[in-house]
Amino acid sequence: MADEGRTGASFALETQWGARPVEGGALFQLWAPDARSVALVAGEGGDDTRTLDMAREEDGWWRLVTDAVAVGGGYGFSVDGGKRVPDPASRSQVFDVHGPSRLVDPRAYEWRSTGWTGRPWHETVFYELHVGTFTPEGSFSGVISRLDHLRDAGITAIELLPIAQFGGRHGWGYDGVLLYCPHNVYGGYEGLKRLVDAAHERGIMVFLDVVYNHFGPDGNYLPAYLPSFFHADINTPWGPAIAYDEAPVRAFMIENALYWLEEFRLDGLRLDAIDSIKDTTDKSFVEELAETVRVRITDRHVHLTTEDERNITQFIERGADGSVPRISGEWNDDFHHAAHVLATNDREGYYIDYEWESAEQIARALATGFVYQGEHSPHRKKIVGEASEHLPPTAFVNFLQNHDQIGNRAFGDRLRSLSSARAFDCLQAILLLSPQIPLMFQGDEFGDCNSFCFFTDFDGELGAAVSRGRKAEFAHFSAFEDPSAQEVFPDPNDYSTFTTSRLDWSLLERPVNRRRLQVNSELLSLRREVLFPLLAQAPGDCGQAVVDGRAFIVSWQLAPGQFYHLFANLEDAEWEIGDDFDGTLLDDATEVFSNHAHTVEELKEGRMRGYSVAFILTGRDLTEGLSE
Repeated sequence: MADEGRTGASFALETQWGARPVEGGALFQLWAPDARSVALVAGEGGDDTRTLDMAREEDGWWRLVTDAVAVGGGYGFSVDGGKRVPDPASRSQVFDVHGPSRLVDPRAYEWRSTGWTGRPWHETVFYELHVGTFTPEGSFSGVISRLDHLRDAGITAIELLPIAQFGGRHGWGYDGVLLYCPHNVYGGYEGLKRLVDAAHERGIMVFLDVVYNHFGPDGNYLPAYLPSFFHADINTPWGPAIAYDEAPVRAFMIENALYWLEEFRLDGLRLDAIDSIKDTTDKSFVEELAETVRVRITDRHVHLTTEDERNITQFIERGADGSVPRISGEWNDDFHHAAHVLATNDREGYYIDYEWESAEQIARALATGFVYQGEHSPHRKKIVGEASEHLPPTAFVNFLQNHDQIGNRAFGDRLRSLSSARAFDCLQAILLLSPQIPLMFQGDEFGDCNSFCFFTDFDGELGAAVSRGRKAEFAHFSAFEDPSAQEVFPDPNDYSTFTTSRLDWSLLERPVNRRRLQVNSELLSLRREVLFPLLAQAPGDCGQAVVDGRAFIVSWQLAPGQFYHLFANLEDAEWEIGDDFDGTLLDDATEVFSNHAHTVEELKEGRMRGYSVAFILTGRDLTEGLSE
């Protein structure tokens, strides 16, 4: 694997792939087992460009040490006499994905926050953001300018959508092709380090969304000169599968994860759509990556999360002592889908698997993890999921909105604009004060309702194909029952689709948005004061739920003698809890939060007004003896 080198307040990771300064110049490395020759092309394409043959070594590696490229200089590779291609492990590009790579010195940046040891997992409050649309600047520096705002709001972790260099200037980032290279438009290699440093100085963790299931279509030269990187006989939605059974390919990806965590001192990674990784090895790539991270990085808190629609638990299992041997938490789409349907009665696509008339599914997600734990999914037409009640609540990352659930709607509309304000506010309180790890999308803290659409920056036939495909994807949805809707459908390659997806910070000048920020900040303050201490050792098998239509109670025993309760009524009518509920048990209860005055007094009387939420801490389980 790789060796880490540290000099003073600098951090670098020595990888098998890529280029780095060494004594005598710089070392250049490329795995190309099918090649007859490989040459280093030194320079940026001008008259000073030089071509130097590289030496073939064992197992298909080609290497060269030379002083022909200075730090900051451009270079690339020519395989079998072909045109220059960028280094697939380039840390920086001179121009874009099609141009030369740029040699950087990983140890040149002097870190200020060298004493940072991270934050424990249970203190995580995620804020997902897209660097290009988060601020008008669309850069890492722009994110830095808003870190104080996020810290004051109660955010403890920002999660960046993918930033690996992709084709074009703007896009979501899931079409990255140079996986070691921070996108130039955002501020590049040095800009990302400055952002992480600034965040750590404010006590904020930085996570990165990484994509290990495919490469993007624009600027991916690997198939042309390195066919062994892929399995031509295993297909994915993006083309041939990545050949994870090849040791150099596996190292490329695992070292990539270590690179972000060690050289940039990131606090965690989100592994995108791991169910789409076609891995033919006995030990799964995800398992090996996670275990490698746990073994290598022991001097600070580092966390890993996954997106996986299978609802499996093997990666998020806990050790006998409650430790995290692999993945810290799984994005729980089930919670989102159940909440979305309760708020909107949306019945299209995968939402047909979820109920509007009953809160049973959201209560199950809150109490025991997944909704689908081995049941048949009507949408997927198969059994989905595994039992998850044995896991602690912190094994799940819950959200009401994220880039996918907003941007993969035809018009990029947010839940707040689709639901009633009362429903959304109740669900937001449930999200932020339940014991699962919460995630908000950019602007949620002050109630932004602006669209966040899917956008790309592709030219020619690729751009036209993406635009056609996007329209075809939504053709059967009700949003297009009116043919005129096609006329205003946001074309992914129209520049205005990108610009109108920018976060509108001027909303903070409006009283209603300032109030929403105030409420969410107060909720996160309560989370910090009440939940953080309780979640440090939260066990599995701790949740119980009682459901009555769209009203429910969830009880979690988070510590010995500490029962944390959620009472929620998500309909207009008052909820009569029932004669078997003993309201006197609330006499010694601690009210953590309620969105209406006198809620606890009303609960003692066995009733709860419409669209109400309350969190209560007691010394015993209030759901005992209750029937649904």
